Amino acid sequence: MNSQKISAVILSYNNEKEIGRCIDSLSWADEIVVIDSFSSDNTAKICQDKGAKVFQYAFTTFGKMRNLGLSHASFDWIFSLDTDEVATSKVVDEVQKISSKADTQDIYFVPRLNTVFGRKLLHGGWFPDYRQPQFFRKKAMTYNEQDDVHEGFELKGSTGFLKNHIEQFPFDDLDHYLKKMDRYSTLMAKRMVKEGRKFHPSQLIIRPAFTFFKRYFFRGGFRDGFQGFLMAKLYSGYTFEKYAKFWELKSQESSKDFIK
Repeated sequence: MNSQKISAVILSYNNEKEIGRCIDSLSWADEIVVIDSFSSDNTAKICQDKGAKVFQYAFTTFGKMRNLGLSHASFDWIFSLDTDEVATSKVVDEVQKISSKADTQDIYFVPRLNTVFGRKLLHGGWFPDYRQPQFFRKKAMTYNEQDDVHEGFELKGSTGFLKNHIEQFPFDDLDHYLKKMDRYSTLMAKRMVKEGRKFHPSQLIIRPAFTFFKRYFFRGGFRDGFQGFLMAKLYSGYTFEKYAKFWELKSQESSKDFIK
């Protein structure tokens, strides 16, 4: 049986430095759909020049943007890739073989191998580093549109795991990491408020400390040398920042209730 056609879907916003590499790794796909949040750099032009279909929408939530990507995809099979990810040749072979079979799973989680500050991280929770399913039949999955970040999803079919991994290059340098985590910590703090979670001062001590020990010792981050230590320490800092922003938002919320 011939393989069924596959739509590759990408979300973008000011990713001109990395989007070309991502799209080049998807040249095998039958179409490439890019949902762009009105990038102010050359991201959209690079995508168009490489043959991708670009649709622009104002950013709301990641879940909403991903569902928009599904709505513009023409084919049954979806391969979702972030701009800092690259589809390896082994993954391409595997998904094409799956799409050519009749008796397959409907949804697949895809392992990711992260290269951070020049080193491939195999420990510390960085591998296989699954996120939402990235290869699936379009009608078998929808994203939760209420989540600001780390969006949830609803599955309507059988699930499996790819044997081969894609590659991710999440941070260009330390400055890029700090800017990215600043954004994510803000979104996560807002999400915790929205979920009605309670803040306690001990979270500012216990949560960051636990994050470091979990990643560096329990999950073996020490095996990845200096980068393993650095990422455990930085992720601990991100955790502190997230809960500090959570405290600030809860304080503002309490002040408004008091005024009322």
